[in-house]
Amino acid sequence: MREMHAEIRDEVKKLCARFPGEYWRKLDAARGYPTEFVQALTQAGYLGALIPEEYGGAGLPLSAASAILETIHHAGSNAAACHAQMYIMGTILRHGSEAQKRHYLPKIATGELRLQAFGVTEPTSGTDTTSLRTFARKEGDKYIVNGQKVWTSRAEHSDLMLLLARTTPKDQTAKRTEGLSTFIVDMKSSLGKGLTIRPIRSMMNHNSTEVFFDNMEVPAENLVGVEGRGFKYILDGMNAERLLIASESIGDTKWFIEKATAYANSRVVFGRPIGQNQGVQFPIAKAYAQMRAAELLVHEGLRKFDAGEHCGEEANMAKMLAADCAWAAAEACIQTHGGFGFAEEYDVERKFREARLYQVAPISTNLILSYVAEHVLGMPRSY
Repeated sequence: MREMHAEIRDEVKKLCARFPGEYWRKLDAARGYPTEFVQALTQAGYLGALIPEEYGGAGLPLSAASAILETIHHAGSNAAACHAQMYIMGTILRHGSEAQKRHYLPKIATGELRLQAFGVTEPTSGTDTTSLRTFARKEGDKYIVNGQKVWTSRAEHSDLMLLLARTTPKDQTAKRTEGLSTFIVDMKSSLGKGLTIRPIRSMMNHNSTEVFFDNMEVPAENLVGVEGRGFKYILDGMNAERLLIASESIGDTKWFIEKATAYANSRVVFGRPIGQNQGVQFPIAKAYAQMRAAELLVHEGLRKFDAGEHCGEEANMAKMLAADCAWAAAEACIQTHGGFGFAEEYDVERKFREARLYQVAPISTNLILSYVAEHVLGMPRSY
């Protein structure tokens, strides 16, 4: 049986073939942004896949976006440079005003505007989102924002940011999830006018930054939805985000397995291909079995999401299991290649670094286990 959205996968694979390993290695060395790759995806309509047709997009289901991102990673490319647009725009679509949707979504679909930055995480609060300190104070027809965000990827390459900030002090709310609001920030017009962006050099080329707000002005009309309900708006997009990230990890796993298998079959040591040895075979085979199991859970989560059913359990577990199988496959691949696994020209070490990220981002595996324990198994909240 062919995979879901086989035609889309075939076309994305052809597009990725124009950006071989050499392209990504050069970017990795320079910590550069894949501008040409992102432009090609945009022009082909893939980054507007989830935007409804009435706003200039393709109006495709989440399963199609999953196929796009999985295929990008399966081809050896990296969708991290642009994947946020897939799920960030959902907040505007579901909770934004009609004026906001008419103004932003068509331009995002065509690539005239990039919505790639997601301002949530802060240095002091981490994944304890309700304890964030960035504050937006209402003054007439605008909000004045002060605070800091960290690990805000693609901020230097995005026109817009979806920002989560407090609008009511935490000690003045009945629940800690209240008093948080979501804003659309025009980063180009704000840069140097209360907005400062500083790159963070990290283990992988993820174009991460820390962002500082110093009396940055945001028009009141850029508030998404109702003031104080931003935390709920952000949560609404989490299941989509986790299913899409899981899809990328599935793609990575397939890349590692194919790379390891090909090398194991061709590499001859002591007069025989190393793939003939069970010590080489078993880790690769086990990673494949893990991948197939995770893939089935991803597909079930996508089915529920597209049908409008609650899929929190599937989305969280799919993200965790897909990240686990990608890491297992990465370990098997680098072990199979031996010393050559550390050579840049094989691309294994680059993908190895990239795959490790998803054990901790966009949510830690430990928090997913806490979610399953509390919300699925009914155990007491642990934090």
